[in-house]
Amino acid sequence: MNNLSIKSKLPSTGQTIFSVMSSLAVKHNAINLGQGFPDFSMNEDLINLVNKSMKDGHNQYVHMNGLSNLRERIHEKVFFLYNKNINPETEITITPGATYAIYTALTSVLHPGDEVIVFEPVYDSYIPNIEINGAKPVVITLSAPDYKINWDLVKEKISPATKMFMINSPNNPTGSILNKTDIEQLQKISADKNIFILSDEVYEHIVFDGKQHESILKYPDLFQRSFVCFSFGKVYNCTGWKIGYCIAPDFLMKEFRKVHQFNCFSCNSPVQFALAEFLKEKNEYLRLGNFLQHKRDFFYNLMNQTKFKAIPSHGSYFQLYDYSAISNENENDFAIRLTKEAGVATIPLSAFYKNKIDNKILRFCFSKKESTLTEAVERLLKFKS
Repeated sequence: MNNLSIKSKLPSTGQTIFSVMSSLAVKHNAINLGQGFPDFSMNEDLINLVNKSMKDGHNQYVHMNGLSNLRERIHEKVFFLYNKNINPETEITITPGATYAIYTALTSVLHPGDEVIVFEPVYDSYIPNIEINGAKPVVITLSAPDYKINWDLVKEKISPATKMFMINSPNNPTGSILNKTDIEQLQKISADKNIFILSDEVYEHIVFDGKQHESILKYPDLFQRSFVCFSFGKVYNCTGWKIGYCIAPDFLMKEFRKVHQFNCFSCNSPVQFALAEFLKEKNEYLRLGNFLQHKRDFFYNLMNQTKFKAIPSHGSYFQLYDYSAISNENENDFAIRLTKEAGVATIPLSAFYKNKIDNKILRFCFSKKESTLTEAVERLLKFKS
């Protein structure tokens, strides 16, 4: 018997909802439309390039900042897409996934007592990442169906302690996107203030309906105060590889790398060599929006047969559906029952709110094979509410 005790840094945090629902999906042989990963094959050429990299001996550490050739290819991509000239030596760092990049960026600049403005529903890592650094999340709640930011309310929430805005477009979980008016408001609000921006842009290529992704990289005044985070996993359908990157001006990247060097130091080498070569194929990321819009529309048309009501999605892997015409159960209970009885796993939207707000909405991932989506909706049609 020992007398050891621990004071948790995240006392209100339990197991992530994604782990809970995915475990339930396995247990009940349910189709997993909860966690955001594709179930279709990725590009064979990229797989072959990784295999070639291994056989060519690229299996030891690369530079802490990431393979130089890969950072150069990212620089070229950013210039091609956003007409922004990024220094690949001082402003790009390769990371083991975008969630890691987000955590590292926050840890680089936050101190106890700082405040971070976040917009909910919000990706579930944001608030714990803020709190573990001793900072305070200042939550602004957005409303369905468009989840638009009320910038007048943002102004009211700014205090002398405000250190950062966190934005995510295209947004997980809502599928909403920021437009030029939003960016103009962000420019006005942040001008002449000592406030940083963290822009989560992992779904930058997954934008629908002819809309444009307004990357922070397009706006020099905003970039000079920003960490911008990206994911190769979302672009090339290889989420399990956990490779991403962060772009930031050199004075911020210096702080980012101080944290990075003692946490990860070096990312998967053969994958970096393969990505450096594969990034030359621009069409592989340029076609992604149309490819996934087809899946969104395919799923939407199938779901029209059910009593679920769609909330518009203009980007990401996800679409929200209102189930209030089906059940009065809270989101968590209904999602669990749907997994057990219908054999379809989803994510309750309440998981993306700090105070677990319940609006009778579930998040569905449509980045799946058409046969998977068809089978899922067939199961939902048989479900007895």
